[in-house]
Amino acid sequence: MCKIRVTIWNEFRHEKSNETVKKLYPEGMHKAIADGIAADDLEIRLASLDEPQNGLSPEILEQTDVLMWWGHCHHQDVADEVVKRVHQRVLEGMGLIVLHSGHKSKIFMAVTGTSCSLKWREVAEKERVWTVEPSHPIAAGVGEHFDISNSEMYGERFDIPQDGEIIFMSWYEGGEVFRSGVTFKRGHGKVFYFSPGHETYPIYYNPEVLKVLSNSVRWAKPVYWGKTNCPNVKPLEAIATKEIDLSYLPSRLK
Repeated sequence: MCKIRVTIWNEFRHEKSNETVKKLYPEGMHKAIADGIAADDLEIRLASLDEPQNGLSPEILEQTDVLMWWGHCHHQDVADEVVKRVHQRVLEGMGLIVLHSGHKSKIFMAVTGTSCSLKWREVAEKERVWTVEPSHPIAAGVGEHFDISNSEMYGERFDIPQDGEIIFMSWYEGGEVFRSGVTFKRGHGKVFYFSPGHETYPIYYNPEVLKVLSNSVRWAKPVYWGKTNCPNVKPLEAIATKEIDLSYLPSRLK
């Protein structure tokens, strides 16, 4: 069996500086996710911001089929060269899954080309995640809806491209709604954004959330790898030599 090579990237700073987060995720949110989605067909690697090359060297990316990304307060600490490297890898076929406040990460804004701005509020309110597209592979085995007891509110307008396919839509106790699960195709790669996952709540232990993440890894795995270049190619068939037709030129140029 050829395993899907998954790299779960996390800033991994909140868990070291915030006691609440440290208690919930003593080994990091990326480790909790890894444990929650572990399966025989997955080969999972953990990476974090403070490692050399932000944990995403060319060698690691060459060994990654799907990259999962959690970022929050330290987006600007990710080196531009690393973002460029990841972006290129996505265009070549690598899957990218962006979580929660990763909506403002350099890489998500790079692949979307928009500000990715939204409304937010943190009061531990209930979030109800509705499955908008139940036939999509990411929604396989997920019910019509599921509840997250305590969540950070993300609300519309969410400034993302209109070509995104909405898989999940969330409603919050305070009344807002949000496109909480959206897919994109960029180059040869697949991209999925999923918003539930605030660090001070135990969201990455929720079985429905883990089911979505597990499904998304298998959906995002590459189906084709290809360089994104612009080659000058020879014709497959013979082309007759022709004189350049200048009949459309204005008379002053003839």
